[in-house]
Amino acid sequence: MFSYILRRIILLIPTLIGISIVTFIIIELPPGDYLTAYVANLAASGDTVDQDVVAALKKQYGLDLPIHLRYLHWMKGILQGDFGISFEWNKPVKDLIWERLTLTLIITTSTLIFTWIVGFIIGVYSATHQYSMADYVFTALGFIGLGIPNFMLALVLLWFAFSIFNVNLSGLFSRQFQSAPWSIAKVWDLIKHLWVPIIILGTSGTAGMIRTMRANLLDELQKPYVETARAKGLPETKVILKYPVRVALNPFISTAGWALPGLVSGATIVSVVLGLPTTGPLLLRALMNQDMFLAATFVMMLSVLTVIGTLISDILLAWLDPRIRFGGQ
Repeated sequence: MFSYILRRIILLIPTLIGISIVTFIIIELPPGDYLTAYVANLAASGDTVDQDVVAALKKQYGLDLPIHLRYLHWMKGILQGDFGISFEWNKPVKDLIWERLTLTLIITTSTLIFTWIVGFIIGVYSATHQYSMADYVFTALGFIGLGIPNFMLALVLLWFAFSIFNVNLSGLFSRQFQSAPWSIAKVWDLIKHLWVPIIILGTSGTAGMIRTMRANLLDELQKPYVETARAKGLPETKVILKYPVRVALNPFISTAGWALPGLVSGATIVSVVLGLPTTGPLLLRALMNQDMFLAATFVMMLSVLTVIGTLISDILLAWLDPRIRFGGQ
């Protein structure tokens, strides 16, 4: 087990180096840069910009250097904790990210917990009560949840709440708390608004978890070791929870790695629709405006968190399922 984990950690180093190179190249692929687009927009509106000023800004931000030197400069800054300056916001990238990462973390973690708890309970119940009325109802709801995009569900819920109850469900805070410093009252206001993004973001994930848990558990319940445990006189609850459920939990653990990049992406489209102050809309805006260092940092963080999340999932799976440990050895 230790050698398996050590081998996976060592492989992370070349993987992350390769990811950083690909990330920087992808960000550099669109023609021009932020300053070029900025000057073009000023020219379209009738304003002019002194070319000496543009040249000075390019030199200040390192845009006059070849791509490989810009990459090395960017990587050197990352190793020192400096992710560069956002062109659009004229602020350090790390400050912009940390401002919104806390709220993104709260929403994503809450949604993940909601998805796992509801998906686990309903999935186990549907598998142990196959073809019952409740199973048919949960199956229908699962297909509906998988078929409706999250952003469409957000639009429908916003329209329904405003047209029927004259309530605006967008945002995470009431108007009086949006710019207020953190306090107990602001935290409570956040909790009161948090259920909307949790339900919207968790619908498709919960539906998928229900279907996956039900299918895996039904497959395990048909295996001989379950009949053997029953023949030995073990209580039905212990038979189900101790053996088949443990094996059927593998999809829950394997998808844990996807949750970490979700901390940064923050369900971008849903966040835009609901007006959530998370990192998702900031990432979208950086990509649209060619804010190179901000966009590259976001993409790099998504990639790193995906790799780390996959490593954590593999370790948890090896701990949960002995067959994986033996296969790795």
